[in-house]
Amino acid sequence: MKISIEDVKKLRIKTGAGIAGCRKALEEANGDFKKAEGLLKSRGAEIASKKKDRATGQGLVETYIHGGGKVGTMVEVNCETDFVAKTDEFKNLAHEVAMQIAAMDPADVEELSKQEYIRDSSKTIDDLIKEIIAKVGENIVIRRFIRFELGGQ
Repeated sequence: MKISIEDVKKLRIKTGAGIAGCRKALEEANGDFKKAEGLLKSRGAEIASKKKDRATGQGLVETYIHGGGKVGTMVEVNCETDFVAKTDEFKNLAHEVAMQIAAMDPADVEELSKQEYIRDSSKTIDDLIKEIIAKVGENIVIRRFIRFELGGQ
């Protein structure tokens, strides 16, 4: 089946996957966008599982203040290299995780990972991390976080 560049572009914009990956997924799915998205998601999970044991000694500490200064979070998100830590994808992930913590008040990293992502309830924070791992090609780990709320314990 002939896949148009417009279809590849549309899938790339929606998923953030690479051009070659989008083309291959669309070809395997015979042009079916839903099926191609599923293929890309499963490939991303495969990539993430292969990288999960790699050391993560670099990263960012991200902060987020919400509610006119009534709630604040600080999260440490780690990756393998400082190069990836400086990418927009990684910085955005750290910011989204900090916002998630402010909004959902998880008890620990394990609970955070299992929570529905506040911007897209069809995926968890763990799914979001796996998507970014597939894009940047490095292991990513949420190491720790803290959440402060005015008047809280």
